[in-house]
Amino acid sequence: MVVIIDYNIGNVRSVLNACDRVGINAVISRDEEIIKQAKGIILPGVGSFNVAMENLEKYNLIDILNERKQAGIPILGICLGMQVLLEKGYEVKETKGLGYLKGNVDLIKTDKKLPHMGWNELYFNKNNSILKYIKEFDDVYFVHSYMADFKDEEVICYTEYGGQKIPAIVGKNNVLGCQFHPEKSGEVGQNILKAWKEIVE
Repeated sequence: MVVIIDYNIGNVRSVLNACDRVGINAVISRDEEIIKQAKGIILPGVGSFNVAMENLEKYNLIDILNERKQAGIPILGICLGMQVLLEKGYEVKETKGLGYLKGNVDLIKTDKKLPHMGWNELYFNKNNSILKYIKEFDDVYFVHSYMADFKDEEVICYTEYGGQKIPAIVGKNNVLGCQFHPEKSGEVGQNILKAWKEIVE
């Protein structure tokens, strides 16, 4: 069973539907006992970094996420859910993140229109099993104004927008994150979730 974390900050229903399409047995929950039983955890997110962290704290989810991360349970962050895996965010105000990956989140420095919204190509940076069923230059769907800065060794693939190299899939050990929305990225997104399903199993 995979638990999609319900912390009032995301489109959890569309993530659940995407899991269903690739045969992931998923539930939406913030119950600690249910999260403890999860073989994998998805942290979705739409909105602002500071509110996301406030809600994780409000629903007493940070300790159980830390415990599951330390136990080696695969964690997948999506969009804002990926960003809060980092150390700090600077949206609205400086806010401490979960700190599972090194780096910070700040506004995309570009003269182009924000949010960065639409389909963009993925450029591979390093091998990872999450890429098993997709090809370099496949398009995925982004909606964001803030981006992560990452140590290069944690960047699995990236995209480019307005002169910026934007981390698109990042990860270290059992923690992975997608800046884009796999649940809105058609067959490519389904293939990413399919590969993650195999990581969980």
